[in-house]
Amino acid sequence: MADDSDAPEVELEARLAEQDSFEPPAAFVEQANVSDPGIYEEFEENWPECWERAADLLDWEQEYSEILDDSEAPFYEWFGDGTLNASYNCIDRHIENGRKNQAAIRWEGEPGETRTYTYQDLYREVNAFAAALRELGVGEDDVVTLYMPMVPELPIAMLACARIGAPHSVVFAGFSADALATRMNAADSEYLVTCDGYYRRGDALNHKEKADRGLRGVDHDVETVVVDRLGDELKHFLGQHHHDYADLVAAHEGEEVEPVERSAEDMLFLMYTSGTTGQPKGVKHTTGGYLAYAAWTSHAVLDVKPEDTYWCAADIGWITGHSYIVYGPLALGTTTMMYEGTPDYPDRDRMWDLVDKYKVDVFYTAPTAIRAFMKWGTKYPERHDLSSLRLLGTVGEPINPRAWKWYYKHIGDESCPVVDTWWQTETGGMMITTLPGIGDMKPGSAGPPLPGISADVVDATGDPVEAGQAGYLVVNKPWPGMLRTLYRNDDRFISEYWQEYSDPDADEWVYFPEDGAKIDEDGYITVLGRVDDVINVSGHRLGTMEIESAIVGVPGVAEAAVVGGHHEVKGEAVYAYVITEDGYEGDESLREKIIDGVDEAIGPIAKPEQVIFTPELPKTRSGKIMRRLLEDIANDEELGDTSTLRNPEVVEDIAEKVRGESEE
Repeated sequence: MADDSDAPEVELEARLAEQDSFEPPAAFVEQANVSDPGIYEEFEENWPECWERAADLLDWEQEYSEILDDSEAPFYEWFGDGTLNASYNCIDRHIENGRKNQAAIRWEGEPGETRTYTYQDLYREVNAFAAALRELGVGEDDVVTLYMPMVPELPIAMLACARIGAPHSVVFAGFSADALATRMNAADSEYLVTCDGYYRRGDALNHKEKADRGLRGVDHDVETVVVDRLGDELKHFLGQHHHDYADLVAAHEGEEVEPVERSAEDMLFLMYTSGTTGQPKGVKHTTGGYLAYAAWTSHAVLDVKPEDTYWCAADIGWITGHSYIVYGPLALGTTTMMYEGTPDYPDRDRMWDLVDKYKVDVFYTAPTAIRAFMKWGTKYPERHDLSSLRLLGTVGEPINPRAWKWYYKHIGDESCPVVDTWWQTETGGMMITTLPGIGDMKPGSAGPPLPGISADVVDATGDPVEAGQAGYLVVNKPWPGMLRTLYRNDDRFISEYWQEYSDPDADEWVYFPEDGAKIDEDGYITVLGRVDDVINVSGHRLGTMEIESAIVGVPGVAEAAVVGGHHEVKGEAVYAYVITEDGYEGDESLREKIIDGVDEAIGPIAKPEQVIFTPELPKTRSGKIMRRLLEDIANDEELGDTSTLRNPEVVEDIAEKVRGESEE
């Protein structure tokens, strides 16, 4: 039995568990960048002119005369006759405004070394590298591939490319050599910037060897620039068409490159989506609309201010890093943080140590990480002073209510709003979330569409569903940050995103992101996951996200993954793979509580056929659970490719456990 000293803590936990909505703290609202509820009505009444508010956050070389050109829908154009340069907007103008000595990027390497770039430092190095790229032959509209981990040279290279009008294509450093070759061939990219290696959990990884293997699969000559990250730890050889980054920058030190004037509709970057079959999709984002939208959402949702130290703990290899580590924060002139390593090295308090050390104001991370933090326990954040935090955010997947409340309480001390943001590579920026200075927060629900965004939940025929019902998420109007097309594949662009619910004959174009969702009576949208992440049990389509949320709501459960397995009677049955919190046993008692919890939350139809306790789940290097492999295990089928996993050994361990339990 707990002693009296535990009573307030127990009461607090009970109150949080019962509460289903939270008001933004008054102190936050008072200082919020956006706090007038009238913004929703204003944007609706003045659409699309409302998006001038986003464009006004940028400096334009030539002002635009038309906000939206929808004459060739769904190939929409935003601010089309305006011109600007993204590098100028992220660097030069802040120097001109007297902030040259303000930190632009604070970087910490995994071993603990640090680098700080002021806006003046960033200006010098971006200019020098832009001059070097030009000398190597990079011209306007040439695609430069960047295959790098979380080192400062990555955003420097991005901004150098933008300065000379060369689109960049960042390939996540965790991707394979084949993935690099595929993307370089698809983009016809003749330039690569990479590095010798980087640190991961104390080990020095040889990245150049992987890049070299990838280059052997590229069907044209490539000029390659290599950043020396590891020094004497890893000797590397520079062959023909290889150039040392530091030598290039030194050779062009002090040079200034005039920012190239780009049309708002000129391509800023390509980002190839992963996880699809066949050829990856090259998502094309443009200079004006994308940059304006990244800046506006950073301002309105993340409440970023120039004086902040802001940390998005994502990887620049993904769209989150593009929009909310590089372009959004730097366009607003804030200090953006980068960290090279993992959250649990050298200990599980590394993130909180950095928040404390740098006095971080805004922290934006993934539910995958938050569930790991929960599993590790509160002792790690409790070691550090997190009182500098003003706002918390989540990105990448829906967050279940229990993880949301843990984050709100143990990281934000119940004084930081939490923005649960839904968006995609294709949308360029956030689409559905609360505005932290305005809306109540509902754990588990992302929130309403942002001002100016028209989103709804519809049934299979395209009609809006009733409150509380599940359906398909759609976006009914264009928005500035949207992808313009798929690179060199307009037909696939239409068939992938616009065909399902659009009526071209009526000139009605509806964007379909392929996510399931439900909407409540307040217009708050809960995203249930990809529409193919459903299990068909006895004719009932059950979203895996909903079942997983119910399981994680059971005390003692840290994380869960749910898949469908073949069943003679039901067609499919629910298989749940569960990680327990520290101090809890994966025993029959917990198994029964999980089954009862799903029954109570969703109904008996969703009760798991089998609950498998495991210390780990198979995850890609970006932290996504690879459910396909868990389906293979549930169906006792040959295991698919595990090469993209960061922990491939766990798959066979789980398979053996399932086989053992089946034989009992």
